[in-house]
Amino acid sequence: MAKVLRVPKLDLPAVLAQQNPQIDLRLDAYETSTRNFLTAVSNYTQRAVSEISNRKAAYAAEKKRIAEKTQQIETEISQSKLKEIELIAVLDKEQEEKKESEASVAAFRRQLNSIKEKCASLDVEIEQHRTVAANLLRERKREQSILTSHASRAQPELTACEATLKCAIEGIETDKILVRFTHLDPADPDREFSLVIDVSARAYKVPTTTPFLPTLPILLDELNESRDIYAFVRRVRHAFHELAIDGR
Repeated sequence: MAKVLRVPKLDLPAVLAQQNPQIDLRLDAYETSTRNFLTAVSNYTQRAVSEISNRKAAYAAEKKRIAEKTQQIETEISQSKLKEIELIAVLDKEQEEKKESEASVAAFRRQLNSIKEKCASLDVEIEQHRTVAANLLRERKREQSILTSHASRAQPELTACEATLKCAIEGIETDKILVRFTHLDPADPDREFSLVIDVSARAYKVPTTTPFLPTLPILLDELNESRDIYAFVRRVRHAFHELAIDGR
């Protein structure tokens, strides 16, 4: 704390009573006090200026920080708005896709129901066809049984006919008939003459004969014109007989 200069009271009568009256104004003390006062004022001013500068710098720094924070927040807000717009677009797209998916699912369900109905109808038709097939199978078995019975009764007659005609006819493979002849060669009655007739198409064919028959093409043309297979067999038998006699 600065010292307070206390000035003593002036005794004016005593001063005037002196031979050379002088008043001690204590200028040195005044100057010292003045200097101390000015120094104190200067120090206070400097402290005040320094404090103001510090506060100003702190305020500027805080203002800058707030401005940067505000800019950051505004940037984040802008980015958030952009993301929100993107999310809204994504949501709208998902809603459209959802609607399309629901429409597709509804269409598939309609198709599935239609297919189920068709399957049910086909099941009924299949069951009907199975019933018809079972009936046909039973009928075929019955007819086969009848044919077998007839064949068993006709077999002795067939054997007798084959023995008498010296000719045997039987089915081989698919749509082919094997015709065999014997007793055509007087020199060798057991010698066998045969041919295979293919009846799979409208135009009859003879893939093979044993032995080779030169007149076969002519006989085959006559067969395809007349469609009389029994006459064809007779002509072939006659041709084989002539071939056996000429060969002898």
